[in-house]
Amino acid sequence: MRPVLEKRLLEKRALKWIPLALATAVVLAGCSRDGYYHDRNLDYTEAAPAPPLVLPDTRNTQRYRDAMPVPQVTAQDTRPQQAAEISAPPSLAIGSGLEPEFVERRQVGNQTWLVVAADTGTVWPQLEAFARSRQLGVQQSNASQGVIVTSQATLTLQSALRSGSSEVRCEQSGQSVAACLDALEQYLGARSATASASSWTAQRLAEQQTPQLQQQGDDWEVVIPQPIDRVWAELDHYLELDFSVEGERDLLATSADNYEFLVEYMTETERGRNPLQIVFSPDVRRMSQQIRLALQPNGDKTILRAINASERSFSADDQRELLERVSGYLR
Repeated sequence: MRPVLEKRLLEKRALKWIPLALATAVVLAGCSRDGYYHDRNLDYTEAAPAPPLVLPDTRNTQRYRDAMPVPQVTAQDTRPQQAAEISAPPSLAIGSGLEPEFVERRQVGNQTWLVVAADTGTVWPQLEAFARSRQLGVQQSNASQGVIVTSQATLTLQSALRSGSSEVRCEQSGQSVAACLDALEQYLGARSATASASSWTAQRLAEQQTPQLQQQGDDWEVVIPQPIDRVWAELDHYLELDFSVEGERDLLATSADNYEFLVEYMTETERGRNPLQIVFSPDVRRMSQQIRLALQPNGDKTILRAINASERSFSADDQRELLERVSGYLR
Protein backbone atom coordinates (compact mmCIF):
# COMPACT_ATOMS: atom_id res chain seq x y z
CA MET A 1 0.00 0.00 0.00
CA ARG A 2 2.77 2.36 0.93
CA PRO A 3 4.66 2.04 -2.39
CA VAL A 4 1.51 2.95 -4.25
CA LEU A 5 1.11 6.17 -2.22
CA GLU A 6 4.71 7.14 -2.79
CA LYS A 7 4.33 6.60 -6.54
CA ARG A 8 1.24 8.80 -6.73
CA LEU A 9 3.01 11.55 -4.72
CA LEU A 10 5.94 11.57 -7.13
CA GLU A 11 3.61 11.75 -10.15
CA LYS A 12 1.72 14.65 -8.56
CA ARG A 13 4.94 16.62 -7.99
CA ALA A 14 6.10 16.04 -11.57
CA LEU A 15 2.79 17.25 -13.02
CA LYS A 16 3.04 20.42 -10.88
CA TRP A 17 6.16 21.66 -12.79
CA ILE A 18 4.83 20.92 -16.29
CA PRO A 19 2.91 24.26 -16.76
CA LEU A 20 5.94 26.29 -15.71
CA ALA A 21 8.21 24.39 -18.07
CA LEU A 22 5.80 24.84 -20.96
CA ALA A 23 5.47 28.61 -20.32
CA THR A 24 9.24 29.01 -20.19
CA ALA A 25 9.65 27.14 -23.44
CA VAL A 26 7.06 29.28 -25.19
CA VAL A 27 8.70 32.52 -24.01
CA LEU A 28 12.18 31.45 -25.04
CA ALA A 29 10.91 30.26 -28.41
CA GLY A 30 9.20 33.59 -29.09
CA CYS A 31 12.26 35.69 -28.16
CA SER A 32 14.89 33.70 -29.92
CA ARG A 33 16.07 33.95 -33.46
CA ASP A 34 19.67 33.10 -34.18
CA GLY A 35 20.49 34.41 -30.73
CA TYR A 36 19.01 35.55 -27.50
CA TYR A 37 16.42 37.96 -28.92
CA HIS A 38 14.74 38.85 -32.19
CA ASP A 39 16.45 41.82 -33.91
CA ARG A 40 13.91 43.33 -36.31
CA ASN A 41 16.67 45.12 -38.20
CA LEU A 42 17.53 41.76 -39.73
CA ASP A 43 14.17 41.73 -41.49
CA TYR A 44 15.33 44.51 -43.83
CA THR A 45 18.86 43.42 -44.65
CA GLU A 46 17.75 41.59 -47.76
CA ALA A 47 14.92 43.92 -48.71
CA ALA A 48 14.89 44.98 -52.37
CA PRO A 49 13.19 48.06 -53.84
CA ALA A 50 9.92 47.41 -55.58
CA PRO A 51 9.50 48.53 -59.19
CA PRO A 52 7.95 52.00 -59.57
CA LEU A 53 4.24 52.28 -60.06
CA VAL A 54 3.33 52.62 -63.72
CA LEU A 55 -0.13 53.74 -64.77
CA PRO A 56 -1.60 52.17 -67.87
CA ASP A 57 -1.44 54.09 -71.12
CA THR A 58 -5.23 54.00 -71.35
CA ARG A 59 -5.61 56.13 -68.21
CA ASN A 60 -7.50 59.44 -68.30
CA THR A 61 -4.67 62.01 -68.06
CA GLN A 62 -7.13 64.73 -66.94
CA ARG A 63 -7.57 62.92 -63.64
CA TYR A 64 -3.87 62.72 -62.83
CA ARG A 65 -1.43 65.61 -62.25
CA ASP A 66 1.49 66.50 -60.02
CA ALA A 67 0.47 67.16 -56.44
CA MET A 68 3.31 69.71 -56.02
CA PRO A 69 4.39 70.93 -59.45
CA VAL A 70 7.88 72.45 -59.80
CA PRO A 71 8.33 75.09 -62.53
CA GLN A 72 10.94 74.33 -65.15
CA VAL A 73 13.90 76.73 -65.35
CA THR A 74 14.26 77.88 -68.94
CA ALA A 75 17.42 79.94 -68.53
CA GLN A 76 20.23 80.04 -66.03
CA ASP A 77 20.80 83.40 -64.33
CA THR A 78 24.45 84.20 -65.01
CA ARG A 79 24.45 87.59 -63.27
CA PRO A 80 26.89 87.84 -60.34
CA GLN A 81 25.19 87.42 -57.00
CA GLN A 82 25.29 90.58 -54.92
CA ALA A 83 25.84 90.46 -51.21
CA ALA A 84 22.72 91.07 -49.20
CA GLU A 85 22.52 94.48 -47.58
CA ILE A 86 22.50 94.05 -43.84
CA SER A 87 21.34 97.01 -41.83
CA ALA A 88 23.22 97.79 -38.65
CA PRO A 89 21.26 97.23 -35.46
CA PRO A 90 19.68 100.35 -34.09
CA SER A 91 21.91 102.02 -31.58
CA LEU A 92 20.87 102.49 -28.00
CA ALA A 93 20.53 106.19 -28.53
CA ILE A 94 17.94 108.79 -27.64
CA GLY A 95 15.09 107.20 -29.56
CA SER A 96 13.21 106.68 -26.30
CA GLY A 97 11.55 110.06 -26.16
CA LEU A 98 14.27 112.71 -26.37
CA GLU A 99 13.59 115.11 -29.21
CA PRO A 100 15.69 118.25 -29.73
CA GLU A 101 14.18 121.70 -29.92
CA PHE A 102 14.40 123.36 -33.29
CA VAL A 103 16.95 125.85 -31.93
CA GLU A 104 19.16 125.04 -28.94
CA ARG A 105 22.23 126.62 -27.35
CA ARG A 106 25.59 125.04 -26.73
CA GLN A 107 28.41 126.48 -24.64
CA VAL A 108 31.98 125.55 -23.83
CA GLY A 109 33.85 128.11 -21.75
CA ASN A 110 33.20 131.55 -23.26
CA GLN A 111 32.19 130.12 -26.65
CA THR A 112 28.45 129.92 -27.41
CA TRP A 113 26.65 128.83 -30.55
CA LEU A 114 23.27 127.61 -31.79
CA VAL A 115 22.30 124.12 -32.95
CA VAL A 116 19.41 124.11 -35.42
CA ALA A 117 17.42 120.94 -36.17
CA ALA A 118 17.65 121.44 -39.94
CA ASP A 119 20.35 120.79 -42.50
CA THR A 120 22.61 123.51 -43.81
CA GLY A 121 20.66 123.73 -47.05
CA THR A 122 17.63 124.87 -45.08
CA VAL A 123 19.40 127.20 -42.67
CA TRP A 124 21.64 129.07 -45.12
CA PRO A 125 18.93 131.11 -46.91
CA GLN A 126 17.49 131.97 -43.49
CA LEU A 127 20.86 133.38 -42.41
CA GLU A 128 20.97 135.50 -45.58
CA ALA A 129 17.45 136.74 -44.90
CA PHE A 130 18.38 137.53 -41.29
CA ALA A 131 21.38 139.61 -42.34
CA ARG A 132 19.27 141.57 -44.83
CA SER A 133 16.34 142.12 -42.46
CA ARG A 134 18.62 143.46 -39.70
CA GLN A 135 20.56 145.60 -42.18
CA LEU A 136 23.88 144.30 -40.92
CA GLY A 137 25.74 145.53 -43.97
CA VAL A 138 26.84 142.32 -45.71
CA GLN A 139 30.42 142.64 -46.90
CA GLN A 140 30.98 139.07 -48.03
CA SER A 141 28.78 136.00 -48.49
CA ASN A 142 30.26 132.61 -49.35
CA ALA A 143 27.78 129.73 -49.47
CA SER A 144 30.41 127.05 -50.10
CA GLN A 145 32.21 128.00 -46.89
CA GLY A 146 29.06 128.90 -44.97
CA VAL A 147 30.29 132.38 -44.02
CA ILE A 148 28.52 135.75 -44.05
CA VAL A 149 30.78 138.67 -43.10
CA THR A 150 28.97 141.84 -41.95
CA SER A 151 30.11 145.14 -40.49
CA GLN A 152 28.98 144.04 -37.02
CA ALA A 153 29.78 140.31 -36.82
CA THR A 154 30.57 137.19 -38.81
CA LEU A 155 27.94 134.50 -39.21
CA THR A 156 29.23 130.98 -39.80
CA LEU A 157 27.27 127.83 -40.67
CA GLN A 158 28.40 124.21 -40.61
CA SER A 159 26.94 120.75 -40.16
CA ALA A 160 26.33 119.75 -36.56
CA LEU A 161 27.42 116.50 -35.01
CA ARG A 162 23.92 115.04 -35.32
CA SER A 163 22.85 114.17 -38.83
CA GLY A 164 20.43 116.66 -40.37
CA SER A 165 21.32 119.46 -37.92
CA SER A 166 23.41 122.62 -38.29
CA GLU A 167 25.56 124.83 -36.10
CA VAL A 168 25.34 128.61 -36.33
CA ARG A 169 27.87 130.99 -34.78
CA CYS A 170 27.90 134.76 -34.54
CA GLU A 171 31.33 136.07 -33.59
CA GLN A 172 33.47 139.17 -33.67
CA SER A 173 37.23 138.93 -33.28
CA GLY A 174 36.83 135.30 -32.23
CA GLN A 175 34.36 136.07 -29.43
CA SER A 176 30.68 135.14 -29.36
CA VAL A 177 28.30 138.08 -29.73
CA ALA A 178 25.48 137.46 -27.24
CA ALA A 179 23.05 140.00 -28.72
CA CYS A 180 23.47 138.54 -32.20
CA LEU A 181 22.87 134.98 -30.94
CA ASP A 182 19.74 136.11 -29.07
CA ALA A 183 18.34 137.71 -32.21
CA LEU A 184 19.29 134.68 -34.34
CA GLU A 185 17.68 132.26 -31.89
CA GLN A 186 14.42 134.20 -31.97
CA TYR A 187 14.51 134.64 -35.75
CA LEU A 188 15.23 130.98 -36.58
CA GLY A 189 12.81 129.69 -33.97
CA ALA A 190 9.96 131.73 -35.44
CA ARG A 191 10.59 130.19 -38.86
CA SER A 192 10.87 126.58 -37.78
CA ALA A 193 7.39 125.69 -39.08
CA THR A 194 8.04 127.13 -42.53
CA ALA A 195 11.64 126.02 -42.99
CA SER A 196 12.19 124.77 -46.51
CA ALA A 197 15.14 123.89 -48.67
CA SER A 198 13.43 125.09 -51.84
CA SER A 199 15.35 128.39 -51.79
CA TRP A 200 18.70 126.68 -51.49
CA THR A 201 20.69 127.79 -54.52
CA ALA A 202 24.19 127.79 -53.13
CA GLN A 203 26.63 124.95 -53.00
CA ARG A 204 25.96 122.45 -50.22
CA LEU A 205 28.44 122.12 -47.40
CA ALA A 206 30.32 118.88 -46.87
CA GLU A 207 28.29 116.07 -45.39
CA GLN A 208 28.76 115.13 -41.77
CA GLN A 209 30.81 112.08 -40.92
CA THR A 210 29.39 109.83 -38.26
CA PRO A 211 31.15 108.40 -35.17
CA GLN A 212 32.76 104.99 -35.57
CA LEU A 213 32.81 102.32 -32.86
CA GLN A 214 36.00 100.26 -32.88
CA GLN A 215 37.74 97.74 -30.66
CA GLN A 216 41.23 98.21 -29.26
CA GLY A 217 42.37 94.97 -27.64
CA ASP A 218 39.72 94.03 -25.11
CA ASP A 219 38.25 97.54 -24.93
CA TRP A 220 35.87 99.51 -27.12
CA GLU A 221 36.12 103.18 -28.07
CA VAL A 222 34.32 105.64 -30.32
CA VAL A 223 36.21 107.74 -32.86
CA ILE A 224 34.33 110.99 -33.49
CA PRO A 225 35.53 113.07 -36.47
CA GLN A 226 34.97 116.37 -34.68
CA PRO A 227 36.99 118.64 -32.34
CA ILE A 228 36.70 117.84 -28.65
CA ASP A 229 34.92 121.11 -27.67
CA ARG A 230 32.03 120.43 -30.03
CA VAL A 231 31.75 116.84 -28.85
CA TRP A 232 31.86 117.89 -25.20
CA ALA A 233 29.06 120.43 -25.68
CA GLU A 234 26.76 117.91 -27.39
CA LEU A 235 27.34 115.13 -24.86
CA ASP A 236 26.92 117.54 -21.94
CA HIS A 237 23.56 118.64 -23.34
CA TYR A 238 22.14 115.19 -24.03
CA LEU A 239 23.53 113.43 -20.97
CA GLU A 240 21.83 116.09 -18.88
CA LEU A 241 18.54 115.19 -20.57
CA ASP A 242 18.84 111.43 -20.93
CA PHE A 243 20.76 110.39 -17.82
CA SER A 244 18.12 111.46 -15.35
CA VAL A 245 16.65 108.13 -14.20
CA GLU A 246 17.83 107.38 -10.68
CA GLY A 247 19.02 103.82 -10.16
CA GLU A 248 19.16 103.11 -13.91
CA ARG A 249 21.12 105.92 -15.54
CA ASP A 250 22.11 109.14 -13.85
CA LEU A 251 24.61 111.93 -14.54
CA LEU A 252 26.57 112.40 -11.30
CA ALA A 253 29.28 114.92 -12.19
CA THR A 254 30.97 116.69 -15.09
CA SER A 255 34.50 118.00 -15.50
CA ALA A 256 34.91 120.45 -18.36
CA ASP A 257 38.63 120.81 -17.61
CA ASN A 258 39.26 117.08 -18.02
CA TYR A 259 36.50 116.48 -20.58
CA GLU A 260 34.97 113.75 -18.43
CA PHE A 261 31.53 112.73 -17.19
CA LEU A 262 30.81 110.51 -14.20
CA VAL A 263 27.60 108.55 -14.68
CA GLU A 264 25.75 105.84 -12.82
CA TYR A 265 24.52 103.18 -15.22
CA MET A 266 22.81 99.79 -15.01
CA THR A 267 24.05 97.56 -17.80
CA GLU A 268 21.85 95.29 -19.88
CA THR A 269 23.63 92.31 -18.30
CA GLU A 270 22.54 93.47 -14.86
CA ARG A 271 19.00 94.34 -15.98
CA GLY A 272 18.65 90.86 -17.50
CA ARG A 273 19.50 88.93 -14.34
CA ASN A 274 16.67 86.57 -13.40
CA PRO A 275 15.49 86.05 -9.79
CA LEU A 276 17.45 82.80 -9.45
CA GLN A 277 20.70 84.51 -10.44
CA ILE A 278 20.01 87.29 -7.95
CA VAL A 279 19.36 84.81 -5.10
CA PHE A 280 22.70 83.04 -5.64
CA SER A 281 24.75 86.24 -5.99
CA PRO A 282 26.16 88.63 -3.37
CA ASP A 283 23.73 91.35 -4.56
CA VAL A 284 20.14 90.75 -3.53
CA ARG A 285 18.88 93.24 -6.10
CA ARG A 286 19.86 94.64 -9.46
CA MET A 287 22.58 97.25 -9.08
CA SER A 288 23.93 100.12 -11.19
CA GLN A 289 27.59 101.13 -11.22
CA GLN A 290 29.71 104.22 -11.75
CA ILE A 291 31.36 104.71 -15.14
CA ARG A 292 33.63 107.51 -16.39
CA LEU A 293 32.96 108.74 -19.91
CA ALA A 294 36.27 110.25 -20.98
CA LEU A 295 36.99 112.34 -24.07
CA GLN A 296 40.50 112.59 -25.50
CA PRO A 297 41.61 114.80 -28.41
CA ASN A 298 43.30 113.06 -31.33
CA GLY A 299 44.21 115.69 -33.91
CA ASP A 300 40.97 116.97 -35.40
CA LYS A 301 39.14 113.94 -33.98
CA THR A 302 37.92 112.93 -30.53
CA ILE A 303 38.12 109.54 -28.79
CA LEU A 304 35.31 108.56 -26.39
CA ARG A 305 35.95 105.81 -23.84
CA ALA A 306 33.91 104.23 -21.03
CA ILE A 307 36.05 103.43 -17.97
CA ASN A 308 34.83 101.41 -15.02
CA ALA A 309 34.92 103.47 -11.80
CA SER A 310 33.39 100.84 -9.51
CA GLU A 311 34.26 97.41 -8.13
CA ARG A 312 31.55 95.69 -10.12
CA SER A 313 32.30 93.73 -13.29
CA PHE A 314 32.23 95.76 -16.52
CA SER A 315 32.63 93.47 -19.52
CA ALA A 316 33.50 94.43 -23.09
CA ASP A 317 29.85 93.89 -24.09
CA ASP A 318 28.74 96.23 -21.28
CA GLN A 319 31.28 98.79 -22.44
CA ARG A 320 30.08 98.63 -26.02
CA GLU A 321 26.43 98.91 -24.96
CA LEU A 322 27.04 102.17 -23.08
CA LEU A 323 29.23 103.65 -25.82
CA GLU A 324 26.60 102.86 -28.45
CA ARG A 325 23.98 104.67 -26.43
CA VAL A 326 26.10 107.74 -25.78
CA SER A 327 27.57 108.02 -29.28
CA GLY A 328 24.01 107.78 -30.60
CA TYR A 329 23.49 111.36 -29.41
CA LEU A 330 25.88 112.46 -32.15
CA ARG A 331 24.29 110.58 -35.07
